[in-house]
Amino acid sequence: MAERKAVNKYYPPEWTPDKGSINKFKGTHALRERARKLHMGILIIRFEMPFNIWCNGCENHIGMGVRYNAEKTKVGMYYTTPIYKFRMKCHLCNNHFEIQTDPQNLDYVILDGARRQERRWDPTQNEQVVPEDKEVSKKLSTDSMFCLEHNVNDKIKQKTILPSLQKLEESKEIWKDDYLLNKALRQQFREKKKEIATIEDKDKQLLKKCSLDIALLPETDEDRRLAGLLKLAPLHSFEEKEKLKREESLSRPLLPNSSNMPTLANSIRESKIKTLLKPLNKSELGISVKICKGDTMKSENGGTSKSLKTNDVKTSLVAFDYDSSESDEEKT
Repeated sequence: MAERKAVNKYYPPEWTPDKGSINKFKGTHALRERARKLHMGILIIRFEMPFNIWCNGCENHIGMGVRYNAEKTKVGMYYTTPIYKFRMKCHLCNNHFEIQTDPQNLDYVILDGARRQERRWDPTQNEQVVPEDKEVSKKLSTDSMFCLEHNVNDKIKQKTILPSLQKLEESKEIWKDDYLLNKALRQQFREKKKEIATIEDKDKQLLKKCSLDIALLPETDEDRRLAGLLKLAPLHSFEEKEKLKREESLSRPLLPNSSNMPTLANSIRESKIKTLLKPLNKSELGISVKICKGDTMKSENGGTSKSLKTNDVKTSLVAFDYDSSESDEEKT
């Protein structure tokens, strides 16, 4: 039954052909609720936004392609083309905006309630191909001088865009054989995949060795450079070394430990005993060696002779100068 109503094929038993169409018999319009203002010249349609706009009521952005239930009204004619106006309500606020067709410029114009987001540009400035006007085409076919001037401009433009065209042709030639390109690309992917697998294995071994459970970042050239600099750098800076020296001196005791005292006394006693047992020399004992003069003996013939004890060496513990004593006795 719903399907029959949808296609308008259901006719009740009381209907007869002389009563006209089923809509006339029921007193309804084929467009149902969309034609409720048809007597005012207004038809409700589904309108799709032709460009991006901003609503003047809520200042929200409405993108191109958003659809609304709009009231369509005929407001004029451009030659034989009708001009329509569409009025709709913003879905974000209570503001209404109106948009009208512009057949002359093949565009839409916002009349009220919104403003357009400008994204229009001149196709000549964008290096697009612009079709010639009818007047220019007619003049090209009739005026030889104008055609010659137009051809000169075309040649100048051709020279300017020739490098770009050559680049496009080269790019097209490079990407012509898509099978070989795809094959080379997949080969690079395979090699890269093997390298990544090797790096992951090394990282896992390092993490297992250090008993770590962290994610390692990939190695870079900057990391290698910093690692090389760390090998040449000292373990401690000058300030750290001075600090370690101060800590070591403060931690060292000022007096020796009591456990080392007997050892120190024994070493002192042994050194004294060695000094006492050392043999003494004559110079250390204060002993000096002197030669005593013997008595002279006169011979019978009037000669003199030295006694046997004249050159004998005598040693005494007390130093005594015999020469000085004899000289003193002679003086007295």
